Amino acid sequence: MSAEDAATAENGRADRWPEARPAVPLRQAAYEHVEDLLNTGALRPGEMITQRELVRKTGATLGAVREAVPRLEAEGLIVTVPQRGLMVPRLDIDFVRDAYQMRRLIELGAVQDMVERHDRHKLAEWIAWHEAMRERLRERGSDRDLLDDLQRRDWEMHAWFVSAMGNRLVANVYRVTAIKIRMVVQSRIQVTIDNAGRVVGEHLDILYPMRDRNPEAAQAALSRHLDNSLRLALGGPTGLAK
Repeated sequence: MSAEDAATAENGRADRWPEARPAVPLRQAAYEHVEDLLNTGALRPGEMITQRELVRKTGATLGAVREAVPRLEAEGLIVTVPQRGLMVPRLDIDFVRDAYQMRRLIELGAVQDMVERHDRHKLAEWIAWHEAMRERLRERGSDRDLLDDLQRRDWEMHAWFVSAMGNRLVANVYRVTAIKIRMVVQSRIQVTIDNAGRVVGEHLDILYPMRDRNPEAAQAALSRHLDNSLRLALGGPTGLAK
């Protein structure tokens, strides 16, 4: 190959570089796969796992997993155990309290923004959904799909509160915090007909004052809700913590 041909070939590779080596997207994809495993309970607190096992579970490359691990460690979602591998954090008292304290700071801080900026139609939809759910629970309380739907909607509603702040930095911190909260919920707390009605009522106690533009009442109701969740997460009676 002539020097000119070699230069042409090299330029062609350079032109294709972003497409041929998407290092950041692969790392991000690996991170998001691990995030999904934590969110769904496929990775359990205290579980030991190797990087190669993460490759198998996520379908990501080993290189992408290795690049994602430092971020997972920095966020407290994975712990490196020397000579053993990686471990999902155990749900000790500090882990639970730290997660709930961060959640409290963010969610209570978002209430004023919710009251001032919320989409009134969306808020009305959330209220109507909870009122309908209360009736559905009375009719079909033992339906597991119904209770699982309540849990999913619960997480969506709390994330919607935080989105009212319009702050990407806060949203990212809350996303990581929410993963930790889900780890606690999935490991310690079961959604049942006995506690589902209580949770729906607590949510309406938050949503009604938001609709009426009463941030103080909304904050007080949210504070009670989070206090109850933390109590249950630390070993109180079986219930639903959000």
